[in-house]
Amino acid sequence: MTSTASRPSRVAKLPPRERILDAAEELFQSEGIRRVGVQAIAERAETTKMAIYRHFETKDALVAEWLRIVAADYQAAFDRVEAEYPGRPREQILGVARFIAEGLPAISHRGCPFINSIAELPDRSHPARQVIERHKARQTRRMVAICAEAGLPDPEQATAEITFVLEGAQVSAQNGSIDQAGDRLMRIVEGIVDRHRTPLGAAPTAGQAKPGARGSEVRKR
Repeated sequence: MTSTASRPSRVAKLPPRERILDAAEELFQSEGIRRVGVQAIAERAETTKMAIYRHFETKDALVAEWLRIVAADYQAAFDRVEAEYPGRPREQILGVARFIAEGLPAISHRGCPFINSIAELPDRSHPARQVIERHKARQTRRMVAICAEAGLPDPEQATAEITFVLEGAQVSAQNGSIDQAGDRLMRIVEGIVDRHRTPLGAAPTAGQAKPGARGSEVRKR
């Protein structure tokens, strides 16, 4: 939903529903869900409150639809890496990590929309919370499947570790606690994958890094 075009020229070309979503995204990200009213969204979208309610029954429905679009971007990242690296699950895992790493600069300015939204929506029955929880569950299932395809002996545990790192990196980027977060994220995910591929106490196979080894790693492609 973002564009390099100036906002006025971009908005003028969007259909009404897309203008509303574009305005809602900008305001929810910059000011928060609770602080932004429907009137502010209408003014930002150059429309009226009545027009918003024609497309979205409630503000909560608008929030949920915005988060569905955000979730679709994340799911599309899985689709892209599966298409780019067919039959190469290790590269698919790293591709998903790279998608997160490349998005960290934006998160450092505006925050993760899921984390921000959960903080503002404590009620788990809220439709937007349900969107987030369904998205996270699907994302977990997809990562478990890739880890299983990669031959990791405990794909659920590997997925848990990768998820902790991906989500932790986003929080760290948001609060500025860790420098070079993207590079560190990639190295950690690579280490998780390679450690899980090497049985405890066994020598690493060609292309795998020896757990705890320093210096350059030979990476299996």
